[in-house]
Amino acid sequence: MASTTTGKIAEFRRLLSRAHSVLVLTGAGISAESGVPTFRGAGGLWRQFRVTDLATPAAFSRSPSLVWEFYHYRRELVRTKQPNKAHIAIAQAEAKFEKQGKRFNVITQNVDGLHRRAGTKNLIEMHGNLFMTRCTSCGFTEENNSSPICESLRNRGSPAENGPDINEKDLPCCRKCKSLVRPHIVWFGEQIWDDVLEKIEKEIQLCDLFLVVGTSSVVYPAAGYASILSQKNIPIAEVNIETTPSTSIATYHFHGPAAQLLPQLLSSNIDDE
Repeated sequence: MASTTTGKIAEFRRLLSRAHSVLVLTGAGISAESGVPTFRGAGGLWRQFRVTDLATPAAFSRSPSLVWEFYHYRRELVRTKQPNKAHIAIAQAEAKFEKQGKRFNVITQNVDGLHRRAGTKNLIEMHGNLFMTRCTSCGFTEENNSSPICESLRNRGSPAENGPDINEKDLPCCRKCKSLVRPHIVWFGEQIWDDVLEKIEKEIQLCDLFLVVGTSSVVYPAAGYASILSQKNIPIAEVNIETTPSTSIATYHFHGPAAQLLPQLLSSNIDDE
């Protein structure tokens, strides 16, 4: 494991210049630098609830009104945030690699859409996206950027105030069959979609450099990717303000904020040397 030094940054840049298939995994830490709450740990409450109490099929079945208020709050909050220098550095590196005919793909555990807004195209959102909905009846899935997503949620969702339940017929509905829709998010207790896992497996097989950014490396299956690639002797670089389970197997550990480090790591001349 290497720490953050000028020499190690230069060493990583040389490694990057020789890579042909870079895979980046990002977690909550990269978005936290844009001011997006993680809803983990102390203070991670919405009203009296933890996200693990709300982001479940059972919670939605019990009270779709409550769950939609929570997701409406998150959608509107994310609208006030902007991609930071880390998101932008990743998008710019992707564009450079594509011009050279090389692969550069991003897997994110985040649902905030900030990578999309930064311009990343080769993006796998493994847990879904706040601005996608899925019909609970016909399964129709689509992007929805309406603000508010439905009129009944206007001025609702405050973390401090409970209001009366919203009638189900007034909650977001499918424009095809008019049934209730839900956030297109992988909730606790649900499996990641098969097509997403297939895309990830493909990129892991092709990867010759793995970059892990702002993830705690404790949520599976993403937490296992570094170990899989380490066993294949693929170089791994970690960027994090904390030590994680991935730190011990990382070829490089760059300690510090992603918005500060990624522009240094990724914005160099990556032409073949």
